[in-house]
Amino acid sequence: MLSVHLIIHNLRSAIRNLKLKYWPLIKSLQTGLLLGTGLAGYMTARCPIFNLPTIIGLAASLFLAISGSTVLNMWYDRDVDIRMKRTCNRPLASGHVLPNEALRLGLVLSLFGVGISVAMNPLYGLVVFAGLFFDVAIYTIWLKRRTAWSIVWGGISGGMPILAGRVLGLGYLDSIGILLASAVLFWIPTHILTFAMRYFDDYQAAGIPIIPSVYGFKATRLVIAASSMMAALSIAAAGVLTGMRWGYVRLLAVMSAGLFILAVSSLMQPSERINFGLFKYASLYMLSAMILISI
Repeated sequence: MLSVHLIIHNLRSAIRNLKLKYWPLIKSLQTGLLLGTGLAGYMTARCPIFNLPTIIGLAASLFLAISGSTVLNMWYDRDVDIRMKRTCNRPLASGHVLPNEALRLGLVLSLFGVGISVAMNPLYGLVVFAGLFFDVAIYTIWLKRRTAWSIVWGGISGGMPILAGRVLGLGYLDSIGILLASAVLFWIPTHILTFAMRYFDDYQAAGIPIIPSVYGFKATRLVIAASSMMAALSIAAAGVLTGMRWGYVRLLAVMSAGLFILAVSSLMQPSERINFGLFKYASLYMLSAMILISI
């Protein structure tokens, strides 16, 4: 009996240590949001209730691929994270996880995620791989430290999960999938740039070129307002084309108006409170929009 209790205690301790050590590497909130867009993309084409094995495979493959790319990004950016107050306590930057451990974990997660995706549907697997490639190779490794406009390529990778979900549901690429991916692409500047302004000093210390440091805060707010409007238009067009009921369309319009009003308020009356409110609302807006489109 004592040995059984000891085994259970050791198992719990191991699980707790793994959670504390490795779970932060995947940025669970970001991964969960992107996974949610992928599920929403699938549900615009197929009913999940009658396709449970497929939806489980979709969730598993996207979770693995997104987590893998996030770990690889954190592995590559560990030198940057050390120089930023916001990120200096991350597992790699703090030394709790060794670089080789993170690299192996990121590669294994990515390979399993893409492998499952290809096995489910080759076109779906191609889109998942494209998202991972754009995120790790193009955005993080090639452009992030060279140009403030790397955010565009980061946005493209962010739009791949919802496009992948739509492709898996249909078996082919269509205009609605492109609109859904575009909505995420245009939403990402609102999410990222408000964050970049809030932690401007951190990015300066790390030497990462961002739109606020290259073009100024006023230009950044213009970009945020324009991208918010484009995101709202893209997701509204996708909703109408998928046959969304007019009651939901009106609700989506009200939510989109709130996003745009906050973006314009940030432009006209800039303040830390409005900027942070816009950052929070942008995430809530995207999550709610995905739920409405799924319904």
